[in-house]
Amino acid sequence: MTDWLELLRTIGYGFIIFLSSAVGTYGFAIFMHAPKRAWLPASLIGGVSYALYWALLQVNAYEPLSIFLAALLGSVLGQLCARKMRMIASIFILLAMIPLVPGLGLYRCMAYLAQGAYGEGVKAGVSAMVDIVMIAFGLGIGSYGIRLFRHRPANEGSAVK
Repeated sequence: MTDWLELLRTIGYGFIIFLSSAVGTYGFAIFMHAPKRAWLPASLIGGVSYALYWALLQVNAYEPLSIFLAALLGSVLGQLCARKMRMIASIFILLAMIPLVPGLGLYRCMAYLAQGAYGEGVKAGVSAMVDIVMIAFGLGIGSYGIRLFRHRPANEGSAVK
């Protein structure tokens, strides 16, 4: 019985994580003056991406791998949504990555360095930079992967027309 309650509690907390990430992304979309029709889809993509990151951490996945997979998912979903809505992908991808940015890690790095705790500051800074690099890899691989699998007409690139 307690296993089911723990599972329900975890799922409920995951939903709160998703919802808070989506609301934060929505607010950032308003702040950045993104097109209004992109607000909701980009917010949902941001919420799903962060929820995946959180879920992977719950099963003790390696943190850089978790953030990479979440960024990859956000990139792919952003590209697909942009194609479906006939908008540029940068809007969706930028907004989807907002919840993944390691702001707390960067803050802790600066706070430790300001307090003279250089070892802890460097440790926090390196961890934040690894996360940023994993986000960049996820975005790049997601964008490249979508380009590999996009639909091309049969006569595109043909010399004979």
